[in-house]
Amino acid sequence: MKKIIMLCLMAVIGFGIGDAMAQKKQVDLKTTVFQTDVDCENCAKKVDNSIPYQKGVKEVKVDVSTQTVTVTYDKAKTNDEALLKAFKKVKVNAEVKEVAAK
Repeated sequence: MKKIIMLCLMAVIGFGIGDAMAQKKQVDLKTTVFQTDVDCENCAKKVDNSIPYQKGVKEVKVDVSTQTVTVTYDKAKTNDEALLKAFKKVKVNAEVKEVAAK
C-alpha cells in the first residue's frame, strides 16, 4: 500500500514540474522594422549572415526594395539597441522605423 501511495505522489509531483516547465517556455516576442541603407543583394547577405545569429533573434526579413529589415526577437534576450549595434558591426546603417509587439 505504501508503494502505491508513493508512486501516486511521485506522479503528481512529476506532472506539476512538467506543467511548470511548459509555462516557463512562453516567450514574449517583439517585432521591429529597421530602416537601413541595404541597397543590393550583397548587403542583404551581410545582414542575413549576421543578424539571425544574434541572441534571441527568431526571424529576419530583408526587403532590398524598401531598404527595411524586419526582426522578430525575444524581448527577454535582446533589444533594439543591441540589434542596432549588430547592424553597425557589419557596417549597415540602421534606425528603428516601426515597433510592433507580437
